[in-house]
Amino acid sequence: MEEIDSHISDGKHTPPKDFVCPITTLIFSDPVTLETGQTYERKAIQKWIERGNSTCPITHQKLHNVQLPKTNYVLKRLISSWKELTPRNDVFAEPLFQNLENKNDENAPQFISPKSVISRASIDATINELRLVITDLCTSQVLEKAEMAVVRIDRFWKEANMEVEVQNMLSKPPVINGFVEILFNSVDTRVLVTTVFLLSELGSRDGGVISTLTRVYSDVECIVALFKKGLFEAVVLIYLLKPSVSSFLKMDMVNALLSVVQKKEGEFLKMCVKPKAASVLLLCQIIASGESGFISEVVRRLISGKAIQCVIRSLQSDWTEERIAAVRILLRCIQEDGKCRNLIADKAELAPVLESFLEADDGERFEIVQFLSELVKLNRRTFNDQILHIIKDEGTFSTMHTLLIYLQTAPTDQCPVVAGLLLQLDLLAEPRKMSIYREEAMDNLISCLNNSNSPPAQIEAAETLLALQGRFSYSGKPLVRKYLIKRVGLDKTDRSMRKELLAGVSGDVQETMEEEKAAQEWEIKIAFVLVNHEGGFIFEALSEGLKSKYVEICSACFVIATWLLHMLTLLPDTGVQGAARVCLLKRFVSIFKSAKDTEDKALSMLALSSFIHDSDGLRDITIHMKDIVKGLRKLKKSSTVAFEMLKVFSEGGESSVELWNHTEMVQEDCSINGVVLSIACYEDKIFSGHSDGMIKAWSIEGESINCEEVYDVKDHVNNLLVANNISCFIPQGFGIKVNSWSGASKLLNPSKDVKCLALVNGRLYSGCMDNSIQEIDLASGTMTSVQNGARKLLVKANQVNVLQVHDGMIYAACSSIEGTTFKIWNASTYDLVQSVLLTSEVRAMAISSEFIYFGCKMGIVEICYRNKVTKKETLQIDTNCKVVCMDINDNEDVLVIGTSNGKIHVWGVS
Repeated sequence: MEEIDSHISDGKHTPPKDFVCPITTLIFSDPVTLETGQTYERKAIQKWIERGNSTCPITHQKLHNVQLPKTNYVLKRLISSWKELTPRNDVFAEPLFQNLENKNDENAPQFISPKSVISRASIDATINELRLVITDLCTSQVLEKAEMAVVRIDRFWKEANMEVEVQNMLSKPPVINGFVEILFNSVDTRVLVTTVFLLSELGSRDGGVISTLTRVYSDVECIVALFKKGLFEAVVLIYLLKPSVSSFLKMDMVNALLSVVQKKEGEFLKMCVKPKAASVLLLCQIIASGESGFISEVVRRLISGKAIQCVIRSLQSDWTEERIAAVRILLRCIQEDGKCRNLIADKAELAPVLESFLEADDGERFEIVQFLSELVKLNRRTFNDQILHIIKDEGTFSTMHTLLIYLQTAPTDQCPVVAGLLLQLDLLAEPRKMSIYREEAMDNLISCLNNSNSPPAQIEAAETLLALQGRFSYSGKPLVRKYLIKRVGLDKTDRSMRKELLAGVSGDVQETMEEEKAAQEWEIKIAFVLVNHEGGFIFEALSEGLKSKYVEICSACFVIATWLLHMLTLLPDTGVQGAARVCLLKRFVSIFKSAKDTEDKALSMLALSSFIHDSDGLRDITIHMKDIVKGLRKLKKSSTVAFEMLKVFSEGGESSVELWNHTEMVQEDCSINGVVLSIACYEDKIFSGHSDGMIKAWSIEGESINCEEVYDVKDHVNNLLVANNISCFIPQGFGIKVNSWSGASKLLNPSKDVKCLALVNGRLYSGCMDNSIQEIDLASGTMTSVQNGARKLLVKANQVNVLQVHDGMIYAACSSIEGTTFKIWNASTYDLVQSVLLTSEVRAMAISSEFIYFGCKMGIVEICYRNKVTKKETLQIDTNCKVVCMDINDNEDVLVIGTSNGKIHVWGVS
């Protein structure tokens, strides 16, 4: 009982702090000072070292010498002197376990009933018995006796109707240390659970108990170790200890916490805090630590198992703190892996979350708004609408009014998210009706987008506006950019977008159609509200955003502006087209001219296309026509929008004459090789065939063309065609010669006097002197007759001079008595589409998307519109020669012509 007698009194003669051992909390009897400068009771620190610890309990510094030093006699003498000067009765008069009873004035009359005398006697007997049991816990050297004391204390705790007295007796540091000794030494699960239960109950009522437990770090480590070994009730005690974030992360308790979360409540004792709730709160503390790599791993483990579903159920907890912790965890899961939002949205009960909003602080409120905003980013519009209705209607208070009040006081960088959610809730009603919620939300969104002093607020506003379009991938990413690229007509993105849209959606055609209809209706509603606010004020904000030095702001504003301009063509006349044109037309012309990325160029083209649908817009964009036509030509093969814009620009008027320019770039004299019989453009090369049997490969560099390679095929090279690793041409005599660049060659159609060739998708078309046309599969060598003499395709017995296949049509120019008959057939059905009589003798032909080029005598090239076969203009290539051959490159901006005087002419098309 010496330790108990020397326990620190709570009286007025409390000993100095340096006289007390931090482990035992008792006055030193045999003090020893370690190398770290900390002093401990010899027996206490010896036990610490014997347990395998090699660090100082207070400083956590490593002890290089585990042999204890001699007694600190200086300190011991000071303690002795202090004791002599302090009357023993004053210092130690208060016993260890005193009853906390109200002390009445000794002179006051006492009125005691017989029943209270009996009750007081019974309580005194119980207290005396408990004192004996506590003494066994604190002093017994026999483990079994101390374990039995724990069990009896548990019975006193649960049965005695005097909680205050018992609590104060059990909260003393020596008793707490006795419980800790049990945790260190006992292997009895029942005793360990009971000990943890008692410490948790005491710690939840008395902060001093927590202070005692956390004073020695090894005590915390012991509790954590027991928890990780399966003593899951210890999670409540760990939660009450509230360890620092750094030490908490080192404990590596994630797996144990996830195990507790997944268990049923009935598997645990009824404690001051439910173990599952404590685990959720501790998981939240881990996720809020800021260690991104570690957090990502924790979230992945949480999502991969069933723990996330248990966390979702915590949203229904009666305890507000647990609900908010669950919101934080689930929000982090969504941010880490967006696909899990679909499970959360399906399982979550949102009414309790809405109830938490009023009880939460500002930071917690914003996290709740973020969570709700993320839940309406599903890839099914009908589901998003259902969740919005739940958020709006299921709370016991008006969610919209609460959000409005919060929006008016929220920090600037939080406003866009709050405003975005409020605006979506408001749009569940008729969008044409005035609404204070809508006005406040729109004012905040545009104000934040305009706030160049707060880039974070601008970014949040831009991202919120992108999300408002309402189309998302399965992982919750906005698809507005991909959707717009699809609208442009770039087919390569259509399949990937469709795959993302339909992920997680059944293949039912009716269901898919309903989803698309709902998405279109939402898009029109939200676009109508955005563009009509304050007469199109959003366009001014977007124009400023496009000038931002921050890439995130600029790129987001670019996509938003493109989308809204496109939506103007689908909405009824809103009267804001003028504002949009003033704010954005010149900016998008500049982007279209300078954009290097094909998708950016295509999106800016889509935005510009919105201006050609009204007379004022068409007038203004025509001013910039020369700046954008070249880019439109490059996109017209892949984009229907480019084709339509060019069509509008080309429809008559003086502007169509200026729309296309043909300018000679360079000419090369190859007369040393004879007549230029063939020209073929393949990729970025030009191939020429000559009458001396040479094939030359050229590259264009600025104002000159350079010969890179020469092939000698020792034969006339008429009508040269190049594809992949082969070349085809008409030799002198019969047939078609096919050469590989490796040197091998073969002769096709050897019985025919071939006059012209065309090659499309591995199929070779040949027009012959006898008016027949054949189709030859180069891979298999199979030949099919398309025209047998005059019986099918060509009416008169005249030779086919030139043949081209373009865009599913066969074009042929044939000699006739009247001049040249130009005919067009459908390449699939061979039906005659059009027949035109040309007055000039045509010996060469090239076809682009817009024009047909006819090579004639006297060095002339006649240009006709392809869709009408009407003459546009005439180019004078050279004099005193014939145009023998020509071709146009894939980009349709270079026309190459070969003449009978041995020259190659290169013309630019712009």
